Amino acid sequence: MAQIISPQEMLELAGRELGYSDWLTITQDRINVFADAINDHQFIHVDPERAAQTPAGTTIAHGFLSLSLISFLTADLGPTPEGHAMTYNYGLNKVRFLNPVKVGSRVRAHMKVQQVTQKKPGQLLMIAEVTVEIEDEEKPALFAESLAMVFYA
Repeated sequence: MAQIISPQEMLELAGRELGYSDWLTITQDRINVFADAINDHQFIHVDPERAAQTPAGTTIAHGFLSLSLISFLTADLGPTPEGHAMTYNYGLNKVRFLNPVKVGSRVRAHMKVQQVTQKKPGQLLMIAEVTVEIEDEEKPALFAESLAMVFYA
């Protein structure tokens, strides 16, 4: 369960590390379902036999699959304001795909708050650096500057 803090304390989170998520295994089934959802069936993602002949040596997750997992991976990181009503994805300022995620790999997110600003009464914009790491890999899968709009009563 998330730690509950005052809205003023939320505004003071800039520079704070919110930690790491749990690890999540990227399965071929997850990749296939994502491919179906976005109509991207490029062989490097969905054809293990052909993908075995590539430099990756196996299928890899779509970059956008890895990116889309940020919301799930970071959901339990960090505090929420008193009277929290909802939080939604407000966008991204930067995204860099740094390393392909091979099928069977485990990923996790690391999150650091850059800035929190009050947009309106009861509404905060949080900008955070999110790095999606791959277990036993030196280079992360991606880096993103993620924006979340937080509403509270």
